[in-house]
Amino acid sequence: MRSRAFTLLELLVTIAIIAVLAALSFTAINSARGRGDAAKCVGNLRQLSAAALTYLGENGGQYVPAQEPGNRIRWHGVRSGVKAKFDPTKGPLAPYLGRDRHVKLCPALHRVLSGPQSFEDGTGGYGYNAAYIGGTPLDPFKPERAANVPTASRVVMFADCAFPREDGLQEYAYAEPWQWVDYRGRPRGPLSPSVHFRHNETANVAWCDGHISAEKPSKIGTRNSYGGDEEKWNIGWFGPEDDNGYWNPQRGQR
Repeated sequence: MRSRAFTLLELLVTIAIIAVLAALSFTAINSARGRGDAAKCVGNLRQLSAAALTYLGENGGQYVPAQEPGNRIRWHGVRSGVKAKFDPTKGPLAPYLGRDRHVKLCPALHRVLSGPQSFEDGTGGYGYNAAYIGGTPLDPFKPERAANVPTASRVVMFADCAFPREDGLQEYAYAEPWQWVDYRGRPRGPLSPSVHFRHNETANVAWCDGHISAEKPSKIGTRNSYGGDEEKWNIGWFGPEDDNGYWNPQRGQR
């Protein structure tokens, strides 16, 4: 008996079905990987905010400073000199970050610039609210006190952040508010955004009371002075604009 061979049409249909199934599988795998990355990111932020709150409790109710004069000590690490290599295991939060003593890198921050290509390493892809929590409009080197943050659950402490440059994306230490402010706390003009909506167009945010949420963008930024395209990388802001929104603990109280 002769066996019946596949016709050309049957082969094409079979190939098309296999291609569709492969595409569906690839989408499902990518979706699962994205959810896993977002979950790991939440875990990183939870550890980071817990470290910051522990620091707060052991330092008279004062948040960790975003930076100190001279730019050698920052919230995420230190450098011994102007040209020395930055060490993310010796920052003010290092004693509270477990055995590794540094912030873990968000797994969704892919192919990030590092070393001489970048001016920020060791943040893990998370930015600190330096304008109002790690510092204040009156003194950028003096952190805010918890007693002056009446609604901690609605004030940003850390967020997924990054900084776009012409040749790629790098870590960035600060979650920038909508506008820069003068020493009296008055908004004076727009800033380049830094919140990175990298988890299926959402950004994970750690609030000053320690809870974590996923936020969607209110606005995506435009090209910056370093040649980076913020629209390409999905970098912008979230929340209300008035009086710097969720960044400002005194919003609506003046």
